[in-house]
This record gives sequence, structure tokens and C-alpha cells, in this order.
Amino acid sequence: MRLFCILLCVLFWLAGCAGLMGEPLRVSVAGLEPLQGAGMEMRFNVKLRIQNPNDTPVEFSGVSLQLDLNGQSFASGVSDQSGVVPRYGEAVIVVPLTVPAFAAVRQAFAFAGSAEAGNIPYEIRGRLAGGIGGGTRFVDHGKLSLPTQGLLGP
Repeated sequence: MRLFCILLCVLFWLAGCAGLMGEPLRVSVAGLEPLQGAGMEMRFNVKLRIQNPNDTPVEFSGVSLQLDLNGQSFASGVSDQSGVVPRYGEAVIVVPLTVPAFAAVRQAFAFAGSAEAGNIPYEIRGRLAGGIGGGTRFVDHGKLSLPTQGLLGP
């Protein structure tokens, strides 16, 4: 009986923590900047605009990020940047991403064989570390529209 009461209290506590966050964070890519690569790797900074549609600020002390293209892992990165996304506010976070050589080659072959070369599906998954629950996860997805004029010849 005592174990049941403890389990019930833990479940109520977890349900309360889940309800504290409210709406999920809104994340969008605000920009990309190339960085010096090492060897055959490509590197770039991705600027993320994080919007907090909630009444409580989100403090973070680290960021991790994963970028998938065409449903395949493409780039990942981490940053020890810390800060706060204010309540009903936004912040821009810069995270360096690394594209391994094999991921770039795999995507180049997939892109070359694709009938829809101008629309590449992407998904960004990440986590702002810190806070009571260990962090806040976020996801953004859509399609990249690449210019095709001039790529296919005259």
C-alpha cells in the first residue's frame, strides 16, 4: 500500500511538471554561416530563432542540435552557450554544425537522383539543456527550396 501511494505521488508530480511548460517552443532557422572545415568535413554556424509562447522564461545552459535531410542524418552540433528565452519572447542561438564527409556524399547522390531536386525535406531536432526537467526539446521541419535555374544547364 505504501509503495502504491509513493507511485501515485510520483505520477501526479510528473503530470504537474508536464503541464508547467505549456506550449512547445517555436524554432526556426534564422541564418547559416560557413565555417572553416577540417579535412573533408563541412562546418557551418546555424542561427536558430527560439520563440517562447509561454508565461515562464526558459533558462538554458547548453544546446544540442541534429539536422536531417531526406530522412537521413546530415549534421550535428553542440554548444555550451547559456542564456534565457524570455516569457513571450525570443532569442537567437548560434550552434556550430559539422557535416561528416560521408553524409555530404550520400546527400549529393540522393540529390542527383531526385526528381524533386528543388524541395528537400528537413528536420531539426534539438534540446536546450538545463532547468528542473533536464532541458527543453524542440523540433522544426519543412522543405528546403533550392534554386534549380542554372544548375541544369541553359
